[in-house]
Amino acid sequence: MSWGAFDPIAYVDHNYRDLQAEDAEILHLVRDHFGDHFRKQGGGPVSGIDVGAGANLYPALAMMPWCEEITLFERSPANVRYLRSQVDSYDANWDQFWDALCAHEAYNSLGVDPRERFGKVVRVEQGDLFDLARYERRWSMGTMFFVAESMTTSHQEFMLGVERFMRALSPGAPFAAAFMEHSKGYHTGEHFFPACDVGESEVRASLEGFAEDFKVQRLESAAQLRDGYSGMIVAYGWRNSDALTPID
Repeated sequence: MSWGAFDPIAYVDHNYRDLQAEDAEILHLVRDHFGDHFRKQGGGPVSGIDVGAGANLYPALAMMPWCEEITLFERSPANVRYLRSQVDSYDANWDQFWDALCAHEAYNSLGVDPRERFGKVVRVEQGDLFDLARYERRWSMGTMFFVAESMTTSHQEFMLGVERFMRALSPGAPFAAAFMEHSKGYHTGEHFFPACDVGESEVRASLEGFAEDFKVQRLESAAQLRDGYSGMIVAYGWRNSDALTPID
């Protein structure tokens, strides 16, 4: 498998050209989690990271009202090129995702054009998820959507991937992560990419040492974006202050 073969245009056309019911449900959960956190806790602006951003902008959009900087951390050179092409003025298909977020006052009252804001706060960094060990406690909010279970068939690597994401967040940082449930792998363009078969119990176990007061929720929306998976799972909560000793 070569991540250089990943086709972001085909991926966006298949997954994000239109707002699907699954993504609308995810946006609802995530916008409420982040919006309620900052309404109660105050604070900001903060630094955010979207780990394994791929060709998906809506996790960054979900963090945008509170961030002075958002790092889109991505391994695939093709995805990095796509993300960089979107920074100054993202494509029109992402407007529907922003509109869904705007059902929450924090987004609706942003006060500036979202494209302008996106261009000011977003930067793209090429890097491997497993290299995040050098950034422990670096970011104060974070997202990771369809990454840890969508890069390997190994449950050990899945667990380590979630750990690397969580360790990159500072204590108390709000986070949201999404997972394909029982995925058997997926095609992007002409290439097949592996996946790790995980369900709610595996997702919960991967987070237990690193998060507090978190929820793991299977979406009500039926699986429909592609073959070979049974649904989607969203986890959200806050980074705890424990278990900060690195594991090699």
